[in-house]
Amino acid sequence: MGAEVIAVYPGSFDPLTNGHVDIIQRGSLLFDKIVVAILLNIEKAPLFTVSERVDIARKVFANYSNVEVDTFDGLLVDYARRRQASVLVRGLRAVSDFEYEMQMALMNRRLNPDVETVFMMPAEPYTYVSSRLVKEVVALGGSVTGLVPTVVEDRLRDKKLARHTLRA
Repeated sequence: MGAEVIAVYPGSFDPLTNGHVDIIQRGSLLFDKIVVAILLNIEKAPLFTVSERVDIARKVFANYSNVEVDTFDGLLVDYARRRQASVLVRGLRAVSDFEYEMQMALMNRRLNPDVETVFMMPAEPYTYVSSRLVKEVVALGGSVTGLVPTVVEDRLRDKKLARHTLRA
C-alpha cells in the first residue's frame, strides 16, 4: 500500500468562491488529504482578515474529514515539505491563467522536484468567477448569489453594511 498523498491548494481565498469550493471538493476525492493553505501576504490589503478567511473555509468544509485549513507564508514548496505534501493543486479558469501558472509550476519544480503541480479547472459555471470580480460586484451593489458559499455571501453583506454604517 502506498504512502498517503497529501495535496496543498494555496491561495489568498479573499473571498472563497464556489470555484475554489468545487476544486477543493473534487480534490478531496483525488487525494488522501487536501490542505487549503491561506497565504499570509502583508503586501495585499485583503477584504477579510486571515482569521476570517480561515473561519469561513473551516465552516464550508466542516463535513469533509480530509480537508484541512491552514495558513502559510514564505515559499510554497517549503510549506509543502513541512506538511509532507507531494502535490500542489492550482486552479485554471482560462487560457490567461496558464502562462503565470506554468511559470510558477516550473519554478516550484526547480525548487523542489519531489512536489508535483496538478492543474484543475473549476466546473463550467465558475470558469469566469474570481475573488476580485466577486468583491467588485458586491462593492457596486450586485448579487453574488450562487458564486460564493452562503457564509461568504452573509459575511460580504455584513462588511458592506458595516461600511455604510461607518460612513453615515
